[in-house]
Amino acid sequence: MKALIIEDELEAAERLTNMIQACDPSIKVMDTIDSVQDVINYFSTGRDADLVFMDIQLADGKSFEIFDKVKIESPIIFTTAFDQYALQAFKLHSIDYLLKPIQEHDLSLAIQKLRKVYQRPQLTDHDILKLREIITGADTNYKQRLLIKSGNKLQYKPTSAVSYFFADGKTAYLVGNDGKKAIIDHTLEELEEKILNPRQFYRISRKYIVNFDAVHEVKGLMSSRLEVKLNQACDHELSVSRERVHDFKIWLDR
Repeated sequence: MKALIIEDELEAAERLTNMIQACDPSIKVMDTIDSVQDVINYFSTGRDADLVFMDIQLADGKSFEIFDKVKIESPIIFTTAFDQYALQAFKLHSIDYLLKPIQEHDLSLAIQKLRKVYQRPQLTDHDILKLREIITGADTNYKQRLLIKSGNKLQYKPTSAVSYFFADGKTAYLVGNDGKKAIIDHTLEELEEKILNPRQFYRISRKYIVNFDAVHEVKGLMSSRLEVKLNQACDHELSVSRERVHDFKIWLDR
């Protein structure tokens, strides 16, 4: 389990990190952030955590301001020296509200509560994606080439030579590695569900499907989405829909 600590006092952050390791070695603290703005920037790039330890009083404001700017789905354990914010905290994704100085016993109970409320399957998201690929691949012959219209001619285009697909109204197009586009007789839904190998192609939004081999770079956007850069010139802005960011990162991570 990956944890994020939001705390502006270095000594308090180090003490909490040591206590977390003592209570549950399976929890790995991956980062510590000390300001409201830095937390907003962190989650705006599509990054997340399995668990967040959040101090309320930070150097540049109260951490509640964060939730006005970004959406945080991760469970939160609030850590603070003040008890007057408890009601406000529990309106969010709060698992517990620990008063400083934090006691190891209280931290341990909070982690136990987390595991009861957020019980996860033993399989990771990556495992599930791989299993789905194996199952679908066993019974499906994905197309190796597609029929395209070129003027008054019909030609074939290997799927391996396609950089991405896009929809313009009711018409779907493919764009080859050479940058040339062509009309195809399939919708993006048909391509995604029946025709293309999901290991090789991913539908990043309602309008675009990209080829794994064509992805050159991924950048975070302030809107919690991701921008995809291809290894060739592209006439479209390829951004990953907010709800697809998590699965897209799993698809890329191989």
